[in-house]
Amino acid sequence: MKKQFQGLLMAVFIMICLDTAAWSGGGHGHKAPKKVGILLVAFGSSEASAQVSFKNIEKKVKSAYSDLAMRWAYTSTIIRRKLAKQGIILDSPEVALAKMMDEGFTHVAVQSLHTIAGSEYHDLRRTVGAFKSMGGFQRVILGYPLLATQKDMQRAVDGILETIPKERKKSEGVVLMGHGTHHPSNAFYAALMFQLQLIDPHIFIGTVEGYPEVDLIKGLLIQKKIKKIYLMPFMSVAGNHAKNDMAGDEDDSWNSIFTKAGIQCVPILKGTAEYDVFADIWVDHLGGPLSHFE
Repeated sequence: MKKQFQGLLMAVFIMICLDTAAWSGGGHGHKAPKKVGILLVAFGSSEASAQVSFKNIEKKVKSAYSDLAMRWAYTSTIIRRKLAKQGIILDSPEVALAKMMDEGFTHVAVQSLHTIAGSEYHDLRRTVGAFKSMGGFQRVILGYPLLATQKDMQRAVDGILETIPKERKKSEGVVLMGHGTHHPSNAFYAALMFQLQLIDPHIFIGTVEGYPEVDLIKGLLIQKKIKKIYLMPFMSVAGNHAKNDMAGDEDDSWNSIFTKAGIQCVPILKGTAEYDVFADIWVDHLGGPLSHFE
Protein backbone atom coordinates (compact mmCIF):
# COMPACT_ATOMS: atom_id res chain seq x y z
CA MET A 1 0.00 0.00 0.00
CA LYS A 2 2.79 2.42 0.92
CA LYS A 3 4.58 1.86 -2.41
CA GLN A 4 1.32 2.33 -4.31
CA PHE A 5 0.71 5.60 -2.48
CA GLN A 6 4.23 6.77 -3.24
CA GLY A 7 3.73 5.81 -6.87
CA LEU A 8 0.53 7.85 -7.00
CA LEU A 9 2.29 10.85 -5.52
CA MET A 10 5.07 10.51 -8.08
CA ALA A 11 2.53 10.30 -10.91
CA VAL A 12 0.82 13.49 -9.75
CA PHE A 13 4.22 15.13 -9.30
CA ILE A 14 5.29 14.24 -12.84
CA MET A 15 2.07 15.64 -14.27
CA ILE A 16 2.72 18.93 -12.51
CA CYS A 17 6.32 18.99 -13.70
CA LEU A 18 5.26 18.30 -17.27
CA ASP A 19 3.19 21.46 -17.15
CA THR A 20 6.21 23.29 -15.73
CA ALA A 21 8.45 21.83 -18.44
CA ALA A 22 6.08 22.99 -21.15
CA TRP A 23 6.17 26.50 -19.66
CA SER A 24 9.94 26.67 -19.05
CA GLY A 25 11.01 25.09 -22.33
CA GLY A 26 10.66 28.41 -24.15
CA GLY A 27 7.42 27.59 -25.95
CA HIS A 28 6.60 27.85 -29.68
CA GLY A 29 9.47 25.48 -30.54
CA HIS A 30 12.18 27.79 -29.21
CA LYS A 31 15.07 26.15 -27.39
CA ALA A 32 15.73 27.59 -23.94
CA PRO A 33 19.17 29.20 -23.44
CA LYS A 34 21.71 26.83 -21.90
CA LYS A 35 21.84 26.96 -18.09
CA VAL A 36 23.91 24.32 -16.28
CA GLY A 37 23.44 23.41 -12.63
CA ILE A 38 24.64 20.90 -10.05
CA LEU A 39 22.45 19.01 -7.60
CA LEU A 40 24.30 17.32 -4.72
CA VAL A 41 22.26 14.51 -3.17
CA ALA A 42 23.00 12.90 0.19
CA PHE A 43 21.04 10.70 2.55
CA GLY A 44 21.37 13.59 4.98
CA SER A 45 22.00 14.06 8.69
CA SER A 46 20.34 16.08 11.43
CA GLU A 47 23.53 16.05 13.52
CA ALA A 48 25.07 19.52 13.59
CA SER A 49 28.56 18.05 13.92
CA ALA A 50 28.05 16.06 10.70
CA GLN A 51 27.60 19.20 8.60
CA VAL A 52 31.37 19.65 8.39
CA SER A 53 31.44 16.76 5.91
CA PHE A 54 28.88 18.39 3.62
CA LYS A 55 30.62 21.76 3.92
CA ASN A 56 33.87 20.18 2.77
CA ILE A 57 32.19 18.63 -0.27
CA GLU A 58 30.48 21.93 -1.07
CA LYS A 59 33.75 23.84 -0.77
CA LYS A 60 35.52 21.47 -3.15
CA VAL A 61 32.67 21.50 -5.69
CA LYS A 62 32.54 25.30 -5.65
CA SER A 63 36.31 25.43 -6.11
CA ALA A 64 36.18 23.07 -9.10
CA TYR A 65 33.04 24.56 -10.69
CA SER A 66 32.82 28.12 -9.41
CA ASP A 67 30.78 29.29 -12.39
CA LEU A 68 27.95 26.79 -11.88
CA ALA A 69 24.95 27.08 -9.56
CA MET A 70 24.69 24.35 -6.94
CA ARG A 71 21.73 22.96 -5.02
CA TRP A 72 21.34 20.35 -2.24
CA ALA A 73 18.81 17.56 -1.65
CA TYR A 74 18.44 14.90 1.06
CA THR A 75 16.87 11.54 0.25
CA SER A 76 15.82 10.82 3.86
CA THR A 77 12.29 11.99 4.66
CA ILE A 78 12.94 11.52 8.39
CA ILE A 79 16.04 13.73 8.29
CA ARG A 80 14.25 16.43 6.28
CA ARG A 81 11.39 16.48 8.81
CA LYS A 82 13.80 16.73 11.75
CA LEU A 83 15.63 19.61 10.11
CA ALA A 84 12.36 21.36 9.23
CA LYS A 85 11.49 21.46 12.94
CA GLN A 86 14.81 23.28 13.44
CA GLY A 87 13.89 25.76 10.71
CA ILE A 88 16.25 24.19 8.17
CA ILE A 89 14.53 23.34 4.89
CA LEU A 90 16.08 20.71 2.60
CA ASP A 91 14.31 19.43 -0.48
CA SER A 92 13.91 15.86 -1.67
CA PRO A 93 15.62 15.12 -5.01
CA GLU A 94 12.23 15.25 -6.75
CA VAL A 95 11.35 18.67 -5.39
CA ALA A 96 14.88 20.01 -5.94
CA LEU A 97 14.85 18.94 -9.61
CA ALA A 98 11.35 20.38 -10.12
CA LYS A 99 12.54 23.70 -8.70
CA MET A 100 15.60 23.68 -10.95
CA MET A 101 13.37 23.01 -13.91
CA ASP A 102 11.19 25.94 -12.86
CA GLU A 103 14.31 28.12 -12.56
CA GLY A 104 15.14 27.42 -16.19
CA PHE A 105 18.08 25.04 -15.82
CA THR A 106 18.51 23.11 -19.06
CA HIS A 107 21.38 20.81 -18.01
CA VAL A 108 21.67 19.31 -14.51
CA ALA A 109 24.42 17.09 -13.12
CA VAL A 110 23.01 15.12 -10.18
CA GLN A 111 25.85 13.93 -7.97
CA SER A 112 25.19 11.18 -5.46
CA LEU A 113 27.10 11.44 -2.19
CA HIS A 114 26.30 7.84 -1.28
CA THR A 115 29.12 5.38 -0.61
CA ILE A 116 27.85 2.53 -2.80
CA ALA A 117 25.16 2.14 -5.45
CA GLY A 118 22.68 0.63 -2.99
CA SER A 119 18.92 0.97 -2.73
CA GLU A 120 19.09 4.73 -1.97
CA TYR A 121 21.24 5.30 -5.05
CA HIS A 122 18.91 3.29 -7.27
CA ASP A 123 15.89 5.19 -5.96
CA LEU A 124 17.71 8.35 -7.01
CA ARG A 125 18.51 6.78 -10.37
CA ARG A 126 14.79 6.16 -10.94
CA THR A 127 13.99 9.75 -10.04
CA VAL A 128 16.58 11.07 -12.50
CA GLY A 129 15.21 8.66 -15.10
CA ALA A 130 11.70 10.04 -14.59
CA PHE A 131 12.92 13.58 -15.21
CA LYS A 132 14.77 12.42 -18.31
CA SER A 133 11.52 11.00 -19.65
CA MET A 134 9.69 14.29 -19.08
CA GLY A 135 11.89 16.25 -21.44
CA GLY A 136 11.87 19.36 -19.24
CA PHE A 137 15.67 19.35 -19.14
CA GLN A 138 17.78 19.05 -22.24
CA ARG A 139 20.11 16.79 -20.25
CA VAL A 140 20.00 15.46 -16.68
CA ILE A 141 22.64 12.90 -15.71
CA LEU A 142 23.45 11.08 -12.48
CA GLY A 143 27.06 10.72 -11.28
CA TYR A 144 28.56 7.64 -9.62
CA PRO A 145 28.65 7.16 -5.83
CA LEU A 146 32.00 6.90 -4.00
CA LEU A 147 32.61 3.27 -4.99
CA ALA A 148 31.64 2.35 -8.53
CA THR A 149 34.75 1.10 -10.34
CA GLN A 150 37.96 -0.75 -9.49
CA LYS A 151 39.79 2.56 -9.76
CA ASP A 152 37.47 3.92 -7.05
CA MET A 153 38.21 0.88 -4.90
CA GLN A 154 41.94 1.43 -5.19
CA ARG A 155 41.56 5.11 -4.38
CA ALA A 156 39.46 4.19 -1.34
CA VAL A 157 42.10 1.70 -0.17
CA ASP A 158 44.74 4.43 -0.48
CA GLY A 159 42.46 6.88 1.31
CA ILE A 160 41.82 4.54 4.23
CA LEU A 161 45.52 3.81 4.64
CA GLU A 162 46.24 7.54 4.54
CA THR A 163 43.61 8.52 7.12
CA ILE A 164 44.30 5.84 9.75
CA PRO A 165 45.60 7.55 12.93
CA LYS A 166 49.38 7.92 12.68
CA GLU A 167 49.88 6.62 16.23
CA ARG A 168 48.30 3.27 15.39
CA LYS A 169 50.73 0.35 15.70
CA LYS A 170 50.79 -2.53 13.20
CA SER A 171 49.73 -4.98 15.92
CA GLU A 172 46.58 -2.93 16.49
CA GLY A 173 43.45 -3.25 14.42
CA VAL A 174 41.31 -0.81 12.47
CA VAL A 175 37.57 -1.48 12.13
CA LEU A 176 35.57 0.61 9.70
CA MET A 177 31.79 0.78 10.03
CA GLY A 178 29.81 0.93 6.78
CA HIS A 179 26.05 1.36 6.62
CA GLY A 180 25.24 -1.81 4.68
CA THR A 181 22.16 -2.64 2.63
CA HIS A 182 20.01 -5.55 1.44
CA HIS A 183 20.92 -4.48 -2.11
CA PRO A 184 23.42 -6.68 -4.03
CA SER A 185 25.91 -3.80 -4.07
CA ASN A 186 26.54 -4.53 -0.38
CA ALA A 187 29.27 -6.84 -1.75
CA PHE A 188 31.47 -3.77 -2.21
CA TYR A 189 32.22 -3.76 1.53
CA ALA A 190 33.64 -7.29 1.63
CA ALA A 191 35.51 -6.68 -1.63
CA LEU A 192 37.06 -3.53 -0.19
CA MET A 193 38.10 -5.34 2.98
CA PHE A 194 39.74 -8.06 0.87
CA GLN A 195 41.79 -5.49 -1.02
CA LEU A 196 42.76 -3.72 2.21
CA GLN A 197 43.86 -6.95 3.86
CA LEU A 198 46.18 -7.73 0.97
CA ILE A 199 48.16 -4.75 2.28
CA ASP A 200 47.29 -4.73 5.99
CA PRO A 201 45.59 -7.86 7.44
CA HIS A 202 44.54 -5.97 10.58
CA ILE A 203 42.06 -3.69 8.80
CA PHE A 204 38.41 -4.79 8.80
CA ILE A 205 35.16 -3.46 7.38
CA GLY A 206 31.79 -4.32 8.92
CA THR A 207 28.30 -2.96 8.34
CA VAL A 208 25.33 -1.95 10.46
CA GLU A 209 22.69 -3.42 8.16
CA GLY A 210 24.49 -5.88 5.92
CA TYR A 211 27.53 -8.13 5.60
CA PRO A 212 30.11 -8.41 7.12
CA GLU A 213 28.30 -8.25 10.47
CA VAL A 214 29.83 -7.05 13.73
CA ASP A 215 29.92 -10.56 15.28
CA LEU A 216 31.98 -11.83 12.34
CA ILE A 217 34.42 -8.95 12.74
CA LYS A 218 34.64 -9.61 16.49
CA GLY A 219 35.46 -13.26 15.82
CA LEU A 220 38.22 -12.31 13.39
CA LEU A 221 39.74 -9.88 15.89
CA ILE A 222 39.74 -12.55 18.61
CA GLN A 223 41.20 -15.10 16.20
CA LYS A 224 44.05 -12.71 15.36
CA LYS A 225 44.49 -11.88 19.09
CA ILE A 226 44.10 -8.15 18.46
CA LYS A 227 43.68 -6.31 21.76
CA LYS A 228 43.24 -2.73 20.58
CA ILE A 229 41.37 -1.25 17.64
CA TYR A 230 40.56 2.11 16.12
CA LEU A 231 36.86 2.40 15.25
CA MET A 232 36.21 4.60 12.20
CA PRO A 233 33.01 5.30 10.25
CA PHE A 234 33.11 4.42 6.55
CA MET A 235 30.23 6.80 5.88
CA SER A 236 30.28 10.30 4.42
CA VAL A 237 29.31 11.83 7.77
CA ALA A 238 29.92 10.94 11.40
CA GLY A 239 26.24 11.13 12.25
CA ASN A 240 23.86 9.05 14.34
CA HIS A 241 25.30 5.66 13.29
CA ALA A 242 28.85 6.73 14.13
CA LYS A 243 27.97 8.39 17.43
CA ASN A 244 25.56 5.75 18.71
CA ASP A 245 25.86 2.44 16.81
CA MET A 246 29.63 2.64 16.58
CA ALA A 247 30.97 4.72 19.49
CA GLY A 248 27.99 4.74 21.88
CA ASP A 249 27.75 3.26 25.37
CA GLU A 250 24.64 1.13 24.74
CA ASP A 251 25.07 -2.64 25.06
CA ASP A 252 24.58 -3.20 21.32
CA SER A 253 27.04 -0.56 20.14
CA TRP A 254 30.22 -1.79 18.46
CA ASN A 255 32.25 -0.02 21.12
CA SER A 256 30.47 -2.03 23.84
CA ILE A 257 30.52 -5.32 21.93
CA PHE A 258 34.28 -5.17 21.30
CA THR A 259 35.06 -3.86 24.80
CA LYS A 260 33.17 -6.77 26.38
CA ALA A 261 35.30 -9.10 24.26
CA GLY A 262 38.42 -7.65 25.87
CA ILE A 263 39.34 -5.36 22.99
CA GLN A 264 40.22 -1.76 23.73
CA CYS A 265 38.42 0.68 21.41
CA VAL A 266 39.48 4.14 20.24
CA PRO A 267 36.55 5.72 18.29
CA ILE A 268 37.35 8.29 15.60
CA LEU A 269 34.28 10.43 14.85
CA LYS A 270 35.08 11.74 11.41
CA GLY A 271 33.13 10.99 8.22
CA THR A 272 34.84 10.14 4.95
CA ALA A 273 33.66 13.38 3.29
CA GLU A 274 35.72 15.33 5.84
CA TYR A 275 38.86 13.94 4.25
CA ASP A 276 39.91 15.50 0.94
CA VAL A 277 41.19 12.14 -0.31
CA PHE A 278 37.60 10.80 -0.33
CA ALA A 279 35.84 14.05 -1.21
CA ASP A 280 37.99 14.23 -4.35
CA ILE A 281 36.51 10.94 -5.60
CA TRP A 282 32.97 12.34 -5.46
CA VAL A 283 34.05 15.59 -7.10
CA ASP A 284 35.83 13.66 -9.88
CA HIS A 285 32.65 11.63 -10.46
CA LEU A 286 30.74 14.89 -10.86
CA GLY A 287 32.99 15.67 -13.80
CA GLY A 288 31.50 12.70 -15.67
CA PRO A 289 27.99 14.12 -16.15
CA LEU A 290 29.31 17.66 -16.68
CA SER A 291 31.61 16.48 -19.48
CA HIS A 292 28.51 15.47 -21.47
CA PHE A 293 27.21 19.05 -21.38
CA GLU A 294 30.14 20.58 -23.27
